[in-house]
Amino acid sequence: MPTRFDLDGKTALVTGASSGLGARFARVLADNGAQVVLASRRVERLKELRAEIEAAGGDAHVVALDVTDPASIRAAVEQAENDAGPIDILVNNSGVSTTQRLVDVKPEDFDFVFGTNTRGAFFVAQEIARRMIARAKIDPERQGRIVNIASMAALRVLAQIGVYCMSKAAVVQMTKAMALEWGRYNINVNAICPGYIETEINAHHWQTEAGQKLIQMLPRRRVGKPEDLDGVLLLLASERSSFVNGAVIAADDGFGV
Repeated sequence: MPTRFDLDGKTALVTGASSGLGARFARVLADNGAQVVLASRRVERLKELRAEIEAAGGDAHVVALDVTDPASIRAAVEQAENDAGPIDILVNNSGVSTTQRLVDVKPEDFDFVFGTNTRGAFFVAQEIARRMIARAKIDPERQGRIVNIASMAALRVLAQIGVYCMSKAAVVQMTKAMALEWGRYNINVNAICPGYIETEINAHHWQTEAGQKLIQMLPRRRVGKPEDLDGVLLLLASERSSFVNGAVIAADDGFGV
């Protein structure tokens, strides 16, 4: 039987929770006792996920969030804490990409990727951290956890997604900067760099000729499943990671070696 991490009494905000890894992260946190706040622009999808979590005995709330809009970030976090209480865990997961050669990247393409992956992730974490810091000044023993979802592409440049690689490399440095500055307030900030993971969004690709060719280039000729990230997520979200701060953990089946 899998080990259960005790997140009872904790509140977690998951961005980009309407599908893919974000939805999986929310389910796993709820299964381990956390009250989860589901955040994204696709509110109807979030409501479906909330119903699923509640049917399984979990506790979930829904907030609309556009990470490219600072006003939306402030409003979403305010609503989240009004509905669910102080946020103990942030899973900073929202992300987008484009597929194109660098010579074809237009300013709007660059801004689209960096606006969500880097700028959006920063200002979500900043809004959460401000509140965590204020609480830490009152209760120094209270622990906060921020888990930034980067990518193996932050550590190894991949063709055709250069701007995405750059944006996620910035998330890695952002994680270290946050860990250095906020660690004194008992806030641990770490990053996960997933490898190729099959989700409902990309499942069809792995059946194509290009997808099969890519799989043959991977160390164990396989792509991961969302549940392959459960362990590292739960470790970094829980109090068991109290001595882990500023870590960048590759969960890529060895692709970056």
